[in-house]
Amino acid sequence: MPIWRKYPRNLKVLIIAIMINSTGMAFLWPLHTIYITHKMGITLTEAGFVLMLHSAAEIIGSFLGGYLYDRIRGKKTLLFAILISALFIFIISIGLSWPIYIVSMILLGIGIGAIFPPIYALTGIVWKEGGNKSFSLIYQILNFGTAVGTALGGIVAQYSFRYVFWLNGLTYLLFIVVIWWGLDEPVPNEELNQKKRSQFAQKVEFLKTPSFLSLLFLCFGFMFCWITYIQWQTSISNYIHQLGFSLSVYSSLWTINGFIILLGQPFFLWSMIRLNVSVKWQLIIGVALFMLTFAVLSVSNAYQGFLIGMIIMTIGEILIFPVIPGIADQMAPLDKRGMYQGIVSGTANIGKTIGPLLGGILYDSYGPMVLLYSCIFICGFALICFGTYQRLQYTKFQSNKVTVKGG
Repeated sequence: MPIWRKYPRNLKVLIIAIMINSTGMAFLWPLHTIYITHKMGITLTEAGFVLMLHSAAEIIGSFLGGYLYDRIRGKKTLLFAILISALFIFIISIGLSWPIYIVSMILLGIGIGAIFPPIYALTGIVWKEGGNKSFSLIYQILNFGTAVGTALGGIVAQYSFRYVFWLNGLTYLLFIVVIWWGLDEPVPNEELNQKKRSQFAQKVEFLKTPSFLSLLFLCFGFMFCWITYIQWQTSISNYIHQLGFSLSVYSSLWTINGFIILLGQPFFLWSMIRLNVSVKWQLIIGVALFMLTFAVLSVSNAYQGFLIGMIIMTIGEILIFPVIPGIADQMAPLDKRGMYQGIVSGTANIGKTIGPLLGGILYDSYGPMVLLYSCIFICGFALICFGTYQRLQYTKFQSNKVTVKGG
């Protein structure tokens, strides 16, 4: 394929590894709440609490992955993270008592959280000529794997949840093989890095610079988006199941999500460029679509309502999720790529941590309608953050429009 041949070898390795990993993870994560509540006999609130602990551990893992990337580079960090993840997936698969299951989920979260900062940091350096196209491509591949994994996961889960865990673990092992033998990580230009560190050290208070504060506002908006988005994987998945829909029907929604992203992302992002839409407005439009999604779900409990809601949410996701790692990569000093991507992944995981517990409490205590209306309200905070972040920038982002182009 001509398009495939134009990519550098290391980017191809990352693409293959990420597709394997996202496929394996998608076997499990949409079904985890259902596994805990219906197979282990745990309430939705308790399930939300455990998933909150798991996501809290991913926060730690995200910052750990960013920290290790800046010190031991990306390949070693990835291998460490994947080994930890594979180990605890196989441990969980044997069937554990509830307390041990909780501990294993926490340790699994640390491993999973440490995967993505080095992936995004490596993406920014293995194809520098591609710029933001690299992040758009990685996002498409992640979602292609998700589409495949969710389609297969729902089918496999009808036979045994243990098979789902095993397949997930095997994909982690395959990921290790691809990274170990395939990735030839570029050696950093130490002289350039030293110069950058020297310039960086001259700044009085880095953490108070407008650029860094701008990143924080951007990431807080990302966090609020994830608080609402994660409800599809937790409370809404349980809502769909209680309405009588099968696991395969629910999984099919995520398959549709993946294929819309795969086929539609280049078009929607090209449209943003063509219409000269700034990144701030691109993000705001995306959040508005999130809000519309929950409004649609609040007025329909038929399958068609969930389908329309997923389509709208996916378009909003396309406009938000690939953009933020690309912005962070362009804002990051050369010796802080891991740190910046760790902040992006960490704040996303904070949203994933708060979301399941908050959603479980709202659903169990007040019902699905209050949950859906609350999600609309929470999206309002994301609008405020995205509307504020560019005002704080003093770097080149003040004058340039930052848009992730489709691959």
